[in-house]
Amino acid sequence: MKIVFVGAVEGSLEALAAICAAGHIPSLVVTLPPELSGRHSDFADLAPTAEKHGVPVHHTARSDSEETLNVLREVAPDLILVIGWSQICGPDFRAIPRLGCIGFHPSALPRLRGRGVIPWTILQGESEAGATLFWLGEGVDDGAIAAQMRYEIDPETITARELYDRVRSAVSQMLPPLLTRIRSGDIPSEPQSEDGVSICARRRPEDGLIDWTRPAAEIHRLIRAVGPPYPGAFTQTSNGDTLTVLRARHCPHKGRYIGLPGQVQAVDGSVFTVACGDGQCLEILDWTGADRCPGLHSKLSSRAVS
Repeated sequence: MKIVFVGAVEGSLEALAAICAAGHIPSLVVTLPPELSGRHSDFADLAPTAEKHGVPVHHTARSDSEETLNVLREVAPDLILVIGWSQICGPDFRAIPRLGCIGFHPSALPRLRGRGVIPWTILQGESEAGATLFWLGEGVDDGAIAAQMRYEIDPETITARELYDRVRSAVSQMLPPLLTRIRSGDIPSEPQSEDGVSICARRRPEDGLIDWTRPAAEIHRLIRAVGPPYPGAFTQTSNGDTLTVLRARHCPHKGRYIGLPGQVQAVDGSVFTVACGDGQCLEILDWTGADRCPGLHSKLSSRAVS
């Protein structure tokens, strides 16, 4: 069975390594050129892994470009795997493989279709997450399901990195046995239910702006949701610098500090405590974009930034 693998992020790399290790060596890998790595905060170079297994690599800025479509037609694949690729694969692309195209989505479809799924999973306080391999069609994330995993998560502690890694592991577990099954002629295709459909809106880096007038639990959730491998939650210091918060925790001393939203209430070594809109505080454990110095409390904005 001839396979083409398309992807450009960390999850793509892990999935590619998994299928190669299982003996499903693609005939071609399609990925972004390194100079376009800035398109993804979690970009990964697939070329070394492809070359290790003797797989040719086609770099493209657009998977629907005529050049790329012609390259795919020359390969004449039975199946195209689209794993970690943010571009829409149009009808000309999907018409090329004999069996069709399988995409990957980091949720248990039909829940949480759309964009920014991992951050939205955390922001929505979901207690169950999942991963789905599905057949690409004309709609958005609504194709028939080829394989799916579901798992419980703790909505009060899960971080974007933890959920991202869980999703990466899930697709790497599902993909090799699915390819073995398809190669044997057993092609799973279960239509998605229309019950429970939800659709996530696109998120942009600026959506990580912290509003300190919001409750501490809500701000903590935002910090966890948009942290690495994503750009992160951020605020402004009083001198106009941007401070990106990477890790925080709830202050254990409820009621100890009284202040305005956004005020730094205490500095203890590398940890500083900020007041939130509900009177509770968050301890900021890790950040970038500002000096780690005792004078930080005089630089952080004393009021909410939005």
